[in-house]
Formats: sequence, C-alpha cells, structure tokens
Amino acid sequence: MRKQKKKNVWYVCLIIVFAAVVMGVCVGRMYLMNEPKMDEAAGGQEEEKMTDKKPEKEEQVPQKTEEELLRETVDALTLEEKAAQLFMVTPEQLTGVGVVVAAGDATRQAVEAYPVGGVIYFRQNLESPEQVKKMLANMQTYSMERIGVPMLLSIDEEGGQVTRISGTAGFDVPEFPYMSELGANGASQKVREAGEQIGSYLKEYGFNMDCAPDADVLINPENQVVKYRSFGSDAAVVSQMALAQFEGLKSQGIVGIYKHFPGHGGTTADTHEGYGYIETSLEELRTRELVPFQAGIDAGAQVIMAGHISCPNITGDTRPATLSSILLQDILREEMGFEGMIITDAMNMGAITQQYSPDQAAVEAMKAGVDMILMPEDFHAAYQGILDAVQSGELTEDRIEESVCRIWKVKKGLQE
Repeated sequence: MRKQKKKNVWYVCLIIVFAAVVMGVCVGRMYLMNEPKMDEAAGGQEEEKMTDKKPEKEEQVPQKTEEELLRETVDALTLEEKAAQLFMVTPEQLTGVGVVVAAGDATRQAVEAYPVGGVIYFRQNLESPEQVKKMLANMQTYSMERIGVPMLLSIDEEGGQVTRISGTAGFDVPEFPYMSELGANGASQKVREAGEQIGSYLKEYGFNMDCAPDADVLINPENQVVKYRSFGSDAAVVSQMALAQFEGLKSQGIVGIYKHFPGHGGTTADTHEGYGYIETSLEELRTRELVPFQAGIDAGAQVIMAGHISCPNITGDTRPATLSSILLQDILREEMGFEGMIITDAMNMGAITQQYSPDQAAVEAMKAGVDMILMPEDFHAAYQGILDAVQSGELTEDRIEESVCRIWKVKKGLQE
C-alpha cells in the first residue's frame, strides 16, 4: 500500500515536471515567434519616424539673369525681325510715301512687313500738337502689336540752332539761344532747365528719344557745322553743359543721344556734303574731344552717336568713325568702357554715300561695332544687305542679336 502511494507521488511529480517543460517550451516558442513582430513593429515605427521627417530642401535651380532672359527673347525673333530692329528710318523711308503726317493703314502695313527699331521725324512731319500726338501714338501701337516692344521715336531737338519743333508755327513751346552762348556764359543751370523743358514737350507729344546733347568740343574755330551747336572750346565746360542737358532730358523720360563721337569740333568739312577728318593724335583726342563723352558714359549715357569723321593719325586709314572698329570697339568700348547702344549719324550723308553703297555701308557699320543704323540712303537695300551678309557668313546672327539686345535694353528702360 505504501509502495503504491510512493509510485503515485512519483507519477504526479513526473507529470508536473513534464507539464512545466511543455509550458516552458511553449512560452519560449511564443517569445521567439513574437520577437520578429516586435522588430517589425519597431522597424515600422522607425520607418514612420523617417517618413515624418521633413524632406530635405530641393536643390534650387539658379535664376536666370536679366541678360539671359533678354537674350532668349531676342533669340526667339526671326532673322528678318532682328535685322529690321537695327534701323531707325524716316516715316517716308518706312512707308514709301512722299511726306508723312499721319500713321494709318499704310504705316501699319509697313511696320508689319518691317518692324524697325525706330523712326526719326523732321519739321515736314509736324503740323500741330494733336496731329503729332496721334501719329506717334499710332506708331507705338503698331510696334507693340507687331514686335511687343516700344519703338524709339526720335527727333533733332538740340535747342538753339537745331530744332524741329521749337520755332515751328502751331507749336507753343519755348525757344532757346544758341548752345554756344549758354556755354560761353557758363549757364549750366539754364542748360539743364532747357533740357527739362525740351524733354517735357517731347514727352507730351509722344517722343522718347532726342538727338542731343551735342558733346563736340570746338577745336577748329572755322568749323561751321557745330560752331553754334557746341557748348564751346573748353572740354571741361562742354562736359558740364552736355551733362546738364542730358540730365534735363532724362528727368522727363527722354533718352538723350551724345553726339558726334569721337568729336566733330576739329573738322573743316561738312560731313553732310562729303569726307571730313581730323588730324588729332590719340593722346590729344583723350585730353580734349573724348572728355565730354567719357563724362557722359560715367553718368550713365545709354546711347552715343558715331559721326562720319575720319581720324587717319589714329586708325591709319580714312574710314569714318561709323565704320571703324578701332574707334568704336578699341577706344569707345574697350578703353572708355561704353556698354550701351551705338547709333550712326545719318547714313544718307555725302561722307558715306560718296564712298559706299547702302548695303555696303550697313554691313561695314555692323562689322565695326554699330548697333543701330540711322537713315540709310536706301533702307530696303541696306536691310537686304544685312540679311545677305548673314547668309554669306560675313556677319553672324549672334552679332545681330548682340546689337538687338543693346537696343532692347534702351527700350526696356522706357517701360520701367
């Protein structure tokens, strides 16, 4: 009986031990099975944490410069549109009409075919303030519709000897003494006021550009071309006066054109009639004729007019400044630091027409560094000459775009 009880106790203990072992195994297996889940959960939480993190800043794309944006806009033009932008012509040259006093359908069609960069007006085009306002407003409308930028609408309104509006019947605007008189009196404030008054009525009528100030230093007292238009024979005085007129015009939103680079004051011949030259050396030029132009450049002048003046002692040939890369590129741009727009003097003057055909003159001017060609003898021939030169490789389209960009920078300033 006692043996039987002991055996029973043994069996019970064995069962308990067995149960404990089984339970331990089960618990262990559950632990092992749950451990990965915990890892997965932890991994999931980590992933969530990583997802919750703020994304790193995207690498910023560099913003394009104004120069790059302008170049892209110009690049989108056709070659024909770019070539047309290089010209400033009279309304008669643009339309083929005898005398233009309005801008109607014929002008609209002409602008559509040849979206020129600018138009210059003379006394024959001016009848009354209302007529001028309407004519110029229409011209700007046509330009904006066709090319998307304003047209440079210019005039020769220096004051004194050279005016187109002042002194014309029907226009109630001030008249001014010769610029030579104002310069002799050292009246820089009066010159500035004259610039403001001229700029004011030009703006009212719709002009945005004036072929002034005359920055020529009168070296040769026998010079009849700029004798009364120049502010004098002292380079410092001319600098001061030209800058005063330039600032007066600018205060009214009018772009002034410094002229006639490198200086018309030392010539004897009239370049309207034929060949004109100066015997000045480069050192002399730097200390006299170039002084007012440098002052203008330093003050922010946007446009300089190249004259038909030869400088054989500087260039070694008789090419006028308008066609000379030595004068325009080496001296005006490289040495003097001018980055703005270079426009020619009128290309229908004898100094050009007696030696060059309209297409030759236009191409040579572009090769020399000119940006805008004023009043070619034959606009259509000159325009076609530019296109042909690009086609033949004599000019590159990049060279054309370079000038159009400079022209459009001036126009952009008018819209600001």
